Amino acid sequence: MNEFMGELIGTMILIIFGGGVIAGSNLKATKAEGNWVLITIAWGLAVAMGVYAVGQVTGAHINPAVTLGLATVGDFPWDKVPMYITAQMAGAFIGAVIVFFHYLPHWKDTEDQLAIKSIFCTDPAIRSPISNLVSEIIGTFLLVMGILFIGANDFTDGLNPLIVGLLIVAIGMSLGSTTGYAINPARDLGPRLAHAFLPIPGKGGSDWGYSWIPVLGPVIGGMYGGLFYQAIFEGDTNKWFWMGTGVIIIIFLSSMRVELKKVHQPERGVE
Repeated sequence: MNEFMGELIGTMILIIFGGGVIAGSNLKATKAEGNWVLITIAWGLAVAMGVYAVGQVTGAHINPAVTLGLATVGDFPWDKVPMYITAQMAGAFIGAVIVFFHYLPHWKDTEDQLAIKSIFCTDPAIRSPISNLVSEIIGTFLLVMGILFIGANDFTDGLNPLIVGLLIVAIGMSLGSTTGYAINPARDLGPRLAHAFLPIPGKGGSDWGYSWIPVLGPVIGGMYGGLFYQAIFEGDTNKWFWMGTGVIIIIFLSSMRVELKKVHQPERGVE
């Protein structure tokens, strides 16, 4: 297996298991009655299975944010980044298509367009673009930094993927309820494209106005997670770390300003 096929297969496995648990939870007439805990555990196992499948071939990034984060700190060659990201996007799209075929009899019985769309891509609990961006940055920051500090420890052979899966569970349970924790541009964009193209009965729109947030947020968070680990854990600070810190501060303060303005803004019709 070459690296392109490895990243494609690994990401495909991730989406089949991850999208599959949401489909089982959201679609009518399935035998699953899902909840948030079930979904977060299944996504953690989905990541672990993807890593077990192709980790020996590619390092199992299965996430453009991880690829970019590792490249930013010199742990992955930049010339391989486009190939890895292309494979991840393709694998995510194919995985979403497989989920569609698996649940074919159930789409027509589900009238909730949001429930259908949520199987393929993320959606915020409260739509506030700058704050939604912050949530995705924080989640992916912890993901990439976590992968690096997990990798710095010695585990029994074969245990690392399971530990990374538990990291995903922790992020989902603690931080995922605001935006659905994409923390992976391929996980959101690939299946969102599948949602747009597949003939799903009564599916509604694919919400392209929101689609930039689960792409840009993880990219920023993943790259800064790598720079932060390099600076704080390894003592290697550079101009990119300080520039990244400045960008993060600006985004966070902008989010706070927007949300505080909403609090103090009087309701319409009330003097």
